[in-house]
Amino acid sequence: MKTELNSKKAPGAIGPYSQAVKAGNFIYVSGQLPINGATGEMPDDIKEQTKQSLENIKAILSEAGATLENVVKSTVYLADMSYFGPMNEVYGEYFNGGVYPARAAFAVKELPKQAKVEIEVVAFHCS
Repeated sequence: MKTELNSKKAPGAIGPYSQAVKAGNFIYVSGQLPINGATGEMPDDIKEQTKQSLENIKAILSEAGATLENVVKSTVYLADMSYFGPMNEVYGEYFNGGVYPARAAFAVKELPKQAKVEIEVVAFHCS
């Protein structure tokens, strides 16, 4: 059985997909652009964009009673690999204890809405 998860604190889906889906003990969070769910605005700086994407993920995970500590896998999409260092610095502030999630990070040709970063995660959570 799968259940759709949504948070009003994160931006709504801009297509035919869910913010996240819980299936069994796993939560699959769709790629989160760095858009503030309340204002619809996107910061320009890569560090601020990374922070906003991760805040969106935190909000969505909380709908299922989970936190970033439950994340087992993440994928980071960057508009340019020159953003890797600053993104990684902020990412490390959010995933700073215990076992780090497995991660892939790579540059793509372009991201929706001209974002510099998009992050998706898979979390494990027994409830």
